[in-house]
Amino acid sequence: MSELTEQEKICTLALIHTPGVGAVTVRQLISHCGGAEKVFQADYRKLIHIPGVGEKVVRAILKKEALDLAQTEYNSCTSTGTNLHFFTDSTYPTRLKPLYDSPIVLYSRGSFDFNAGRTVGIVGTRRVSDYGKSVTETIIKELEPYNTLVVSGLAFGVDITAHRACLKYNLPTIGVMASGLDVIYPSSHMRTATEMMENGGLVTENALATKPDFMRFPARNRIIAGLSDVTVVVESARKGGSLITVEFAQNYHRDVYAVPGMLGSVHSEGCNFLIRDNKASIFTSVEDMATAMSWQLHAEETKSLAPVQMQTSFEGFTQDEGQVLSLLRQKGTMQIDELAWQSGLHLNKLAALLLNLEFQGMVRSMPGKKYGLI
Repeated sequence: MSELTEQEKICTLALIHTPGVGAVTVRQLISHCGGAEKVFQADYRKLIHIPGVGEKVVRAILKKEALDLAQTEYNSCTSTGTNLHFFTDSTYPTRLKPLYDSPIVLYSRGSFDFNAGRTVGIVGTRRVSDYGKSVTETIIKELEPYNTLVVSGLAFGVDITAHRACLKYNLPTIGVMASGLDVIYPSSHMRTATEMMENGGLVTENALATKPDFMRFPARNRIIAGLSDVTVVVESARKGGSLITVEFAQNYHRDVYAVPGMLGSVHSEGCNFLIRDNKASIFTSVEDMATAMSWQLHAEETKSLAPVQMQTSFEGFTQDEGQVLSLLRQKGTMQIDELAWQSGLHLNKLAALLLNLEFQGMVRSMPGKKYGLI
């Protein structure tokens, strides 16, 4: 997928800022018109016949008032070193692309790979106990050999403990924000956020100067869940942002683990109930979680992948089977949703194809709806 032109990016931003236009409508408009720029070139008759687009939206688009705002925003991003990742762009995270509610655009700063081989979301209460802090740091320390990217929310408590532990153990980490990138919240975490830029960074779906309104935090949590292969809840009350993140992770068919806590502890009620209700696996150690996720350490991983990498063709298989096998050879392991998006195959057809390849001894299924070559 090629990079978008500057004008296409500006027009996409303009659609986001057009009154009455949400993420679903933006996708509808771009899909039917063939691009964001072509949306603003379309006339009333074409726009009004697009499903989900009503009279008010059409009138707002035709006014083109959002184009000036979008141009200003684009210039601000360029001047401040803010990266823009549009859902139709090659730089957009592949883990988010297949999701029904993924952001139209992400803003980022720092040095990290959205598409790192393994990503772990660490979430939990803002009122973390000493036990929670100790467990969080232990998790980060034990994750280091697995070459993972750690995702969290830069908030008080478990989040900031995880980010700072990543800095300590030199593990890449990104903070997903409920504000614009230039509005660090809480402000006391400014120093940590700055240090994260060297091996990680910050991500948000909000434009520069956006304040962290309450309603933006659940939306932020869905991005944490979407970017993570597995989400680990360290400590949580019965209600809170962590459990919202868990709901999103479950909707996205991602793995969830919860750290068990002392009975009667307010800090661990949420985790204990997640485990009790089978909404999360019990977290006992990173090693146990890695085994369940079919992760291997660096040396073992290199050794196990070597025979697969020597194979340059998949003769005797159909074109679709060869494409899927080639993708798995390149990526190592892939979730079925990502595999469907990358291959262009319908999910039902892909599921049947993968089952057939399993019978042939070519692929193996893993927890979290992931697949890899044998």
